[in-house]
Amino acid sequence: MKKSLDEFLIGLQFLTRISIVKQTVWTEENFGGSVKFFPMIGAVLGIISSSIALIFLSLEIPQNLSAAILSILLIILTGGIHADGFMDTCDGILSGREKDRALEIMKDSRAGSMAVASFVCISILNFAITLDLQSHAHMLIVAFFSTPIISRAMMVATIGFFPYARPSGMGFAFAKYTTRKTIALAIFQMIALTIPVAIFFPRGLLIAIIFSAIFTWRFGIYSTQKLGGVTGDVYGFVTVIVESICLASFLIGG
Repeated sequence: MKKSLDEFLIGLQFLTRISIVKQTVWTEENFGGSVKFFPMIGAVLGIISSSIALIFLSLEIPQNLSAAILSILLIILTGGIHADGFMDTCDGILSGREKDRALEIMKDSRAGSMAVASFVCISILNFAITLDLQSHAHMLIVAFFSTPIISRAMMVATIGFFPYARPSGMGFAFAKYTTRKTIALAIFQMIALTIPVAIFFPRGLLIAIIFSAIFTWRFGIYSTQKLGGVTGDVYGFVTVIVESICLASFLIGG
């Protein structure tokens, strides 16, 4: 029980800016073991995000301002860790270079032109989707609750189904300790946590999960062919893209 709690708190501290108990010493096993709790960590983010969205709607904050804040909310709550991976992956994959050079580019902490351009594009997209969702208050709340859960479950699938492209790295421990059982547990968590959503908005949820799974699988295959596997940056890339897919799915499905 204590081990599971430690793993959850380590994952929460690593993936978000939320630190209930500051963990200063992480073993590789506990760090890698935290993967099984990623959808639950997504649920924590979802509760916070949907609650803030509800407050904004209740206060009748101007829609453009509200949409701007809400569309960057997950970046604020996570400290931009997934956005960083998204940008690094865009720099590497869109560079047109061979595997080793692309991996080098992704490891470089500096953001290149492709990273900046891609991030601007997806930020505009998220803003537009959020703005449209505000016309459907209940759909906005549901989308903001479900999106972090589904996206973190897809991150677990990426970690578990595809080989790690580097011989070491921060994401290596995730890959090392992620088994088929871990993936099954993550999928179970995703389904269990979104049951209330499935009751009232089954179509939007189904579209979100199906399209997220298709993208995760196809991009995992592409990354494996291009880079020889996936990396910690790719985990972040998948998370960011799936977040946009989920928000758009609820908008379309609703």
